Formats: sequence, structure tokens, C-alpha cells
Amino acid sequence: MDLRLAVYQLASAHALDAQQTRQLQEVAGFQREPARLAHWLPRGVAVLGAALLGMGLICWVAANWEDFGRMGRFALLQGMFAAACVGAFAVPKARVPLLLLALLAIGGLFAYFGQTYQTGADPWQLFALWAVLALPLCFVARSDVLWTPWMLVLSTAVTLWMQAHVRHSWRIDSSDLSIFLSGWLAVLLACAFVSPLLARWTGAGSWALRLGLVLATILITGTAVSALFGNEIESPYWAGLGLLLVAGVLLATGRFFDVFGLSAVALGINTLLVGGLTHVLFNGHGDGVGALTVLGLLAAVLLALTVQGILWRTRREAA
Repeated sequence: MDLRLAVYQLASAHALDAQQTRQLQEVAGFQREPARLAHWLPRGVAVLGAALLGMGLICWVAANWEDFGRMGRFALLQGMFAAACVGAFAVPKARVPLLLLALLAIGGLFAYFGQTYQTGADPWQLFALWAVLALPLCFVARSDVLWTPWMLVLSTAVTLWMQAHVRHSWRIDSSDLSIFLSGWLAVLLACAFVSPLLARWTGAGSWALRLGLVLATILITGTAVSALFGNEIESPYWAGLGLLLVAGVLLATGRFFDVFGLSAVALGINTLLVGGLTHVLFNGHGDGVGALTVLGLLAAVLLALTVQGILWRTRREAA
């Protein structure tokens, strides 16, 4: 329930004047500073500043490309990385935002290296190396501020690797199952790596896991649905559906329960089930209107049952 709306309703129901309404608002805490604002505001501003500085540095080098020599560009990017790392150890209070700046500087350095020397390496290799070299920074920071972008970098590397090994086409068949299974499992293992199971060593919070689950769901759902474009439901579809079901069961347990991640995975499962129903109903060459009606009803029932299940599990966890 919205506390502010409830206060206004009470003031209206009891015909309170302006002075009494202000007193009621003070009791409700509207005039007080939000809890822990003094703790989180400077940290949030510092992290935002580091992110903007890192991306601004990359854009600045790109905008002044002709004004710097090759060594000058490398020196600037490497110097920023070195300065951020030294500053992180010299000023512990600024460690997290400075290490975030160092992580972004690694990406800018690899991007410039790839454009300068044209090594012929696939893009996924640069992202994979970026993820590996950023791991020590994440362990030192022990914060979602670094684990969250690390998860994005790793997922990008896995996605590019999958695309490179299926001839740069998302049209898949059973022969590509091992490639897609490897990619899916890599992202899911990364999610397990930043889960509460290893939080004692990684220091990762909930947001890195949530981003990883969203990216894994998108990757698995997108590629598994592609299997439905053939004449028959291919095995990649069943493999993707099975992985998401296992992930959903794990996220519904008490130790790993997270309503955000469970909702994302449940949406992916619903998408795959509706996609499978679409394949079955419309490949029968029957009445299109009737099939569409049945599909709509089944999708609505499936969504309603999913929402009710998540709400029931959330209430049980709260109790």
C-alpha cells in the first residue's frame, strides 16, 4: 500500500486542516531523511562518476583519434588503468569506483588494440580476455558494482562465441546442440559463481545474479525458439526448456529464492511453452482462427498460473 496515498485518504476522511495534515505527515516520516541516505548517496555518486569517466575517456580518445599517436593512445589508456588501480589501493574508501574505472579502461584498451593491429581474432576472444583480466578486480572490490558489468562482459563473450561457431547464423538444428548447450551452461555456471552459494568468497550481491539470470534466459529462450522454425521441434528446444525448468526449481528453493530471478526464468519458460503450443497448433494446417483462440486461452491460463505460483512462493518466503 502507498503510504503517502494512505495519509491523504486519512486526512480527507477525518477532514483534517492544513496544520493537522502536516503533523500527520511528520508522524509518517515524510519530512525525515530517507534511511541510510548519507551512506549510499556519496557511494552512488562516486560509482556513477567512475562509470561516466571511464566511458567518457573511451569516447574522448575516439573523438580525438587523429590527434594522438599510436603510443599516445596506448599510454593514455594504460595510464588511466594504472592510476585507477594505484588509487584503489591508496584510497580504500574510493576502491570500488576506481576499480570500476579500471575495468572500463581494460575494455577501452582491448577495443583500441583490436582496431590498431587487426589481429584477426574473433570479437569473442577479446571479451573473454576482458572478463578473465577483470576477475582480480572483482575479487578485490567484492561488490556488485564490478560483478554486474563483469557478468555483462562474460555473457557477451559467450554469445559471440556461440554465433562464431554456428556460422554466424541463429538458425539452428540438432547438429549445433553441443555448441548451444556449452554456451548456455557457461552463462548459468557464471550465475552460480555469483550466487549466494559462493558469496563468502566473491562478495557478490543479488544484482549480478539477477542480471546473469536475465541474460541467460534471453539467450536460452531466443536460441531455443529458433529450433521451432524447422519442420519438427528440434532437440535444442527441449534442452533449453529443460535447463530453464531446472533453474526455476532451484530458484524456488529456500536457499536460492529470488523473486526477480524466478520471475525472469518463469517468463522464459512461458515463452518456450507458448512457442511450442504455437508450433503444434499451427503446423496441423487446421482452422487458423480456432487455433489462435485456443492458443490465446492457453497462454492466458499459463500466465495466470505462473503469477499465482510466484505470489504463493513469495508469501511463503515472507512468512
